[in-house]
Amino acid sequence: MKAMISFSNKLMQRYMPDPFLLVIVLTIFVMGLAFFVTDSTPVQILGFWGDGFWNLLEFSMQMVLIVVTGHVMASSPFFKKLLGNLADVPKSPGQAIILVTLVALIACWINWGFGLIIGALFAREVAKKVDGVDYRLLIASAYSGFIIWSGGLSSSVALTIATPGHFTESLIGVVPTSETLFSPFNLIIVVGLIILVPIINRFMVPPKDEAFIIDRKLLEDTDVLPSATAESIEITPADRLENSQVISLLIGILGLAFIGYYIVTNGFAINLNIVNFLFLFIGILLHKTPRKFLEAITSSVKSASGIIIQFPFYAGLMGIVTASGLAGVLSNAFISISNENTFHMLTLWSAGLVNFFVPSGGGQWAVQAPVMLDAAQNLGVSLPKTAMAVAWGDAWTNMIQPFYALPALAIAGLKAKDIMGYGLIIMIITGFFISGVFYFL
Repeated sequence: MKAMISFSNKLMQRYMPDPFLLVIVLTIFVMGLAFFVTDSTPVQILGFWGDGFWNLLEFSMQMVLIVVTGHVMASSPFFKKLLGNLADVPKSPGQAIILVTLVALIACWINWGFGLIIGALFAREVAKKVDGVDYRLLIASAYSGFIIWSGGLSSSVALTIATPGHFTESLIGVVPTSETLFSPFNLIIVVGLIILVPIINRFMVPPKDEAFIIDRKLLEDTDVLPSATAESIEITPADRLENSQVISLLIGILGLAFIGYYIVTNGFAINLNIVNFLFLFIGILLHKTPRKFLEAITSSVKSASGIIIQFPFYAGLMGIVTASGLAGVLSNAFISISNENTFHMLTLWSAGLVNFFVPSGGGQWAVQAPVMLDAAQNLGVSLPKTAMAVAWGDAWTNMIQPFYALPALAIAGLKAKDIMGYGLIIMIITGFFISGVFYFL
């Protein structure tokens, strides 16, 4: 294990570029691949890229807000104390890694957006409390919880095919979650990962003399703007409003009231918008006054810069893969060598490959569903299991795809290459386990 980790980390440190450079390299590579393996002309491929460039604006804003509102909520005195108390539990680096991994896994199973932020924020707090813990592995452990999301309560694929009127209803019908999320094979994968991933991360804990220890002063929020005080300036009516706890209390209660209304009318169908809504209004309440809340926003917003500039490039990449038919070509390559025994395992692998070019669970399902479901019908194999194979393939290779790691990296202040070496180990080991479940069950 030590040799594997050393090799993996050196590989990523040496060859893993910044995520912005990575998406540019992927774009050029996919443009060339689409030209050689599809009927698309260079002009058409250029058009696919440009036309798709802004297709993730809504999702990009959602991801920006989840980073900013999560940061704001965690910077409040209440959450600092709560996360700090929980961070007092582990007494050694090994215990810290296991606890962070479990918190991230459970949180991502409940909701992937919530889990991504809570895992990273909790890892930061643990780094402040536990002596000798490797900071890079700690953040990698927080991100490793994301591997479970496609089999959890916020799974894009499972929730999509359980909704009447979804785009593949003519092929698969409306599939209840009892056949996907709560099916025996999916529960085996979920429980298996909850056991396996913390063990993997624990075995990756380096000796004390090799650990990457971060200066705890760097983890303190020191750049919050100073509030105006009665001694520094004259108090005006506008200042009184900005420092009014009543204003924050009123708008905060309205926000939470809507959350209650949403749950009553929609159940616990939690999506990114609801998570952001919840984080936003809890943050307003916990910071008590509008001015303190805005100061926290100003401090937090810089963390989202990577998302703002990189996600449009990923949208353009997805536009090429989707419109050129490249995703279908890649999927068909796996189908051509599969049979009724290997189909679901190879579907998992094909989804893992396509995920590098279409790193969005819902977007990937839209691309691969028609091809995979048609092949599954021809082979007479389970359609719900086919859908979940695509979902798990997307989640599996996210361990070395930095698209969703950007929020966690922004909170941690690290680069993708700092954690992807550990992610590669997790992807390889869990890949054997998940593939085995789809092959034998």
